[in-house]
Amino acid sequence: MSLFPPSTNADYRGSPWSAAFLGLTGVLTLAPGVIHYVLPDGGAGVIAGLDLVRDGRTIVGVFAWMGALQIPYGLLMLVVAIHYRSLVPLFLAAQLAQTVLSAAAAWILKGVIAGHHPPENYAVLIDLPLLALFLWLSLRTRKTAS
Repeated sequence: MSLFPPSTNADYRGSPWSAAFLGLTGVLTLAPGVIHYVLPDGGAGVIAGLDLVRDGRTIVGVFAWMGALQIPYGLLMLVVAIHYRSLVPLFLAAQLAQTVLSAAAAWILKGVIAGHHPPENYAVLIDLPLLALFLWLSLRTRKTAS
C-alpha cells in the first residue's frame, strides 16, 4: 500500500477545464492558507482590516487555525486535479458547499462587522457561479471524437 494509489485520470469523463479550475482553486486555497498561518497577524489586521486591540490573540489564533485547514485542503485539490481526476466532481461539490456556507454566513446569517467585509466575503460571490459551472461541466460526459 502506498500513500498515492494509481492515477484515476483515465476514468474521468468530465471537462478538462473543470480539473484545471479545481487546480486553480487549490492554489487559491493554498495561498491564503499560508498567509493565515505564516503572517504574524494571520492577515487579520493587514489584509482583512480587523481591529486586533480587543481579543487579538484569539482572532490571530483562529486565522492560523483556518490556515492549518486550508493548506492541506489546497494541496489535496491540486493532487486531485493532477492525478485523481475522477474525484474532481466530488471536490468541486465540497468546495461549492463550503462557499455557499461562507457566503451565507458573511452576507445573511452572521452579518457585517461594523459595516466591514474582508476581501474573502466578496471572493465567494464570484466563486459561487464559477464553482457551479465547473461542477456541472465535470459531471457532463465529454463527447469523444469518432
